[in-house]
Amino acid sequence: MKNCLVLILVFMGWGCKHEQKRPEHMHQEKAEAKKEVVYQVFTRLFGNTSTNNKPWGTLEENGVGKFSDFTERALKEIKALGVTHIWYTGIPHHALVTDYNKYSISHDDPDVVKGRAGSPYAVKDYYNVNPDLAENPEKRLEEFKALIRRTHKAGLKLLIDIVPNHVARNYEGRFTPEGSEPFGASDDTSLEYKRDNNFYYIPDSVFKVPKWENGYLPLGGSNHLLVDGHFEEIPAKWTGNGSRLAQPHFNDWYETVKINYGVSPDGSYDFDVLPQDFGSKDHTAHFQFWKDKDVPDSWVKFKDIALYWLGMGVDGFRFDMAEMVPVEFWSYMNSHIKVKNPDAFLLAEVYNPQLYRDYIHKGKMDYLYDKVEMYDSLKHIMQGHGWTDHIPVVKKGTADIAHHLLHFLENHDEQRIASPDFAGDALKGKPAMVVSATMTTAPLMIYFGQEVGEPAQENAGFGSPTRTSIFDYIGVPHHQRWVNDKKFDGGQLSEDERVLRDFYKRLLNFTINSNALMGEYQDIHFYNKENSEGYDHRVLSYVRWSDSEKLIVVSNFEANDSRVFQLKLPSEIVQEWNLEEGGHEVVDVLYGSTHTLKVLDGIGKLDVSLDPLKSFIFRVE
Repeated sequence: MKNCLVLILVFMGWGCKHEQKRPEHMHQEKAEAKKEVVYQVFTRLFGNTSTNNKPWGTLEENGVGKFSDFTERALKEIKALGVTHIWYTGIPHHALVTDYNKYSISHDDPDVVKGRAGSPYAVKDYYNVNPDLAENPEKRLEEFKALIRRTHKAGLKLLIDIVPNHVARNYEGRFTPEGSEPFGASDDTSLEYKRDNNFYYIPDSVFKVPKWENGYLPLGGSNHLLVDGHFEEIPAKWTGNGSRLAQPHFNDWYETVKINYGVSPDGSYDFDVLPQDFGSKDHTAHFQFWKDKDVPDSWVKFKDIALYWLGMGVDGFRFDMAEMVPVEFWSYMNSHIKVKNPDAFLLAEVYNPQLYRDYIHKGKMDYLYDKVEMYDSLKHIMQGHGWTDHIPVVKKGTADIAHHLLHFLENHDEQRIASPDFAGDALKGKPAMVVSATMTTAPLMIYFGQEVGEPAQENAGFGSPTRTSIFDYIGVPHHQRWVNDKKFDGGQLSEDERVLRDFYKRLLNFTINSNALMGEYQDIHFYNKENSEGYDHRVLSYVRWSDSEKLIVVSNFEANDSRVFQLKLPSEIVQEWNLEEGGHEVVDVLYGSTHTLKVLDGIGKLDVSLDPLKSFIFRVE
């Protein structure tokens, strides 16, 4: 295919003052790399077609999705959306209330389970999978292995969660392989802390369940044999979020207990600390550093867990609350992962920007959530409060690690765009999606149902609407209309939902096939704000390019008004792109409209008329 110039025009309101062009940091060993797109699915909700949606409903009342719902057709349609990786959320066996006693699965106490279906981040056994997800719970691991095979056959890679900071308060680890022990099996419980204990203890104490607040009662107040306000744990353990109270607060992570990584209660370390220069060394050097070191027992247990799932065919992990675990542990575990599979995709939840570089360089993470700065800034703009001027400033501040900061607008922890507490309208996510997809070389992530405008209005039980429940059995209505009785063809979608999904499909497929999006970047927002009448702080623009593609991105974040102006391309970009004087035809790669870019006296000029919430991606032929 002939070389072409691509201009992506996105009207938004960020920009850095005359920022010089800068190459994005991409993997040097993968010169032909393309952008990656992660599709997060909450596995037990994806294929559930029940519309009952009774608050605190049982599995029998409200239904549950299964591994088998990810059919060849379903996976084919996910891939066709423009997806490269699927993150199956909620795979490891976590605590839940449904009775599986006939399958020799022990009961979980509702007094220390959130919701009826349970939190996927209160893992009960890392060597097996959630029985809810299996047609035959006795064969649940075999069914998951079959899902791995189907996912790979569809041309997708898959991720699952690992939650190193905490486990379920009733962790069993019944399926721990022979020769290894479950967490806590050999702990000295008479001590608050010992380096090779897996948990922290509160000696001479008895655990007490929290005092329920805000009218909350376990299971919504319904009768259950084990709902008695009591859970036996002697001595009490520290709670997952670090609470050292024998009776944690209702807002603590009371269903979990914190893992000990050799960090004493006073904060000192009982393990070797990485040398300062190790941030510049590759995973092989990190692996060699730890090879002869004596490390805390919890490190070894989680390393073995990760290698177990890699051996099964899992392609990577999303690490929950990674910043609550020492960076040295991540160096140890991630270097072991990368030695086994150098292409493993490692995504971590870190919310403190001051820690980003340590967890990337020393902790050997591939990607972190770009939540606190980029997501939060975009959300503010989508809600009508913020100016796009802030976005290039955020981008400039993380330019050295931009490739490692994954972009998203929704995930299981965040409010749905269409919920009233976020933007109240899924269309307000369109310009922000264009920016999230095209501004850096980093991967992009979307959450299932986002592409059809899921608003999360259901009262599922534990927690409140605006976020699709991760604690209860529930149906996801807009997404179910795309599932269409498991035809996975969108047959029940409204016209507006169909159009929105088509936008996502066009954008994501362009994203994963573009060369320029793995190339260089320069802001032109402030240049246009100063030189283009009609261009303001609700518009954003920037350029991206490679040898074969030249892109300008322009988006309008304004929900009620159009923006009409003449976009200016500064002389240094015109020279960089070798644009001759005169007219150049440009084509919007999203919807195919043609326009003319005129170069006059070394300045590019393009007449732009942007409807509310519209973006362009133009290619100069």
